[in-house]
Amino acid sequence: MPEDIGSTVPRRQLGRLLRQFRTEAGVTLDAAAEALEYSRQKIWRIESGTGAVRVLDVKAMCELYGVAAETTDSMRALALQTRAKGWWHGYGDVLPAWFELYVGLESAAADLRRHDESVIPDLFQTREYAQWLIRLDQPRAGEPDRDRAVAFRLRRQAVLTRRTPAAPRVRQIVSEAALRRTVGGPSLMIAQLQRLTDTDDLPNVSVRVIPLAAGPPPGAAAGSFVILDFPGGRDGRAAPEPSMVYRECLTGALYLDKPEEVTAYEDAWRGLDRLALDEGDSVDLIKQVIGELRHD
Repeated sequence: MPEDIGSTVPRRQLGRLLRQFRTEAGVTLDAAAEALEYSRQKIWRIESGTGAVRVLDVKAMCELYGVAAETTDSMRALALQTRAKGWWHGYGDVLPAWFELYVGLESAAADLRRHDESVIPDLFQTREYAQWLIRLDQPRAGEPDRDRAVAFRLRRQAVLTRRTPAAPRVRQIVSEAALRRTVGGPSLMIAQLQRLTDTDDLPNVSVRVIPLAAGPPPGAAAGSFVILDFPGGRDGRAAPEPSMVYRECLTGALYLDKPEEVTAYEDAWRGLDRLALDEGDSVDLIKQVIGELRHD
């Protein structure tokens, strides 16, 4: 499996299927833990896709749940895929554990719909803009760690232009406030906004702006968020990983995948989509802000 994908999605697929098999077999989490001589927490981590899983674990769980031999073989093959390491593991020293899961999901997604309110989003930042933000966000970090954090952020941007696997479709909606909030001075902001218009030229990327004059969108309480949609299985027949919503805060993140949660954010996205300018008018607004900065 390419390092651009890593083990995140196979782990989640495996965990979801094992949870389904356990439920269908009428085995509680506690009963499974007792029968397998595992801790309850270990089974929960496997089923949630957040913990390591061995082929022997999968075999034992499938036997307990009465899973057919052919399906068990497929599950063991999926367990082998969970050993892959994504490129981001090399930045574990500066990468929060709660964000590592998101990077794996972002790398595996076929479609990203992002809404950002206050700053230019990570995937579109210049090095200088990222340096300023990381300096603000991590005031206690040393310069070597900040440099590593910037390098990690810039490395993530390769997802926009990669060839194998195919780059995801990225639909970005950003508030005009993010364009006008000066970071590092006018020259830095001009270069950053120019980068935003350049990235919009990529065939898989759409950048649109919600003007301040449009007022608050429906579902404004949603704030900044990402909706991730995933491709189907490698054989073209398996069901895709369910869509997920990601929301971040200072000390952690929410990963929302219940149907009603995703639906709520889909509704919020449609409200944003109605208020956002089209791509051409968005580029014109960005260029207008660039012109104003040049004359300041």
